[in-house]
Amino acid sequence: MDVILEDRPIEQIREEVIDQLIVNYSHGVISAEAFERRLDDAMNSSSHREILDLVADLSLKADTDYSNKKEHQFTPSYSNKTEDDQLSLNCILGNNERSGQWQVPKVINVRNILGESTLDFSDAIFQHQHVTIKLNCVLGGAIIYVPEGINVVCKTYGIVSSIENRAPSLANRQAPVITIEGKVVLGSLNVSIKRTIKEKFIEFANNLKSAFDMKAR
Repeated sequence: MDVILEDRPIEQIREEVIDQLIVNYSHGVISAEAFERRLDDAMNSSSHREILDLVADLSLKADTDYSNKKEHQFTPSYSNKTEDDQLSLNCILGNNERSGQWQVPKVINVRNILGESTLDFSDAIFQHQHVTIKLNCVLGGAIIYVPEGINVVCKTYGIVSSIENRAPSLANRQAPVITIEGKVVLGSLNVSIKRTIKEKFIEFANNLKSAFDMKAR
């Protein structure tokens, strides 16, 4: 006996509908404008029926190949290769940045005096589930970008400083956990998401569409 629609977890319905929208857009069934409009409705609606109705006219559904590509795209990257367990970044009267596909050690020591340090975890490859950033920021700024699906715990204290953590800390248990410790004196710490989940969905869909278009030629 099937479970009635309203008794199913709404996030499960939402995920299935978004998957179906991506598949149909990538195969050219719906336009980019229709895809983004329906994606917005799927992400914002709180009604099971309204969400499901968004794909009522679409026949293509996600298959195993799609699921494997999605898992590769949206699951945080872990590496079995063990690099140094610590990384030290010293920034004095200058700028220092880590971004791209860099290996994340277990502990990152950031010393920032009259400068700006940027840690971008958007495409980082994690070696450990629990990562600690030890921050010593004096008269400077520290910027940390994280993707959605990463847990961030901020334990820093500030003295005449600005500390903002706009990243969610509600990811699943297997997701990496970044704990920020230390102090900010006469400076700033800003933690935010560089790319929203909607932007990642659109990027993923466009990549699939480009690959499908190449095969069709």
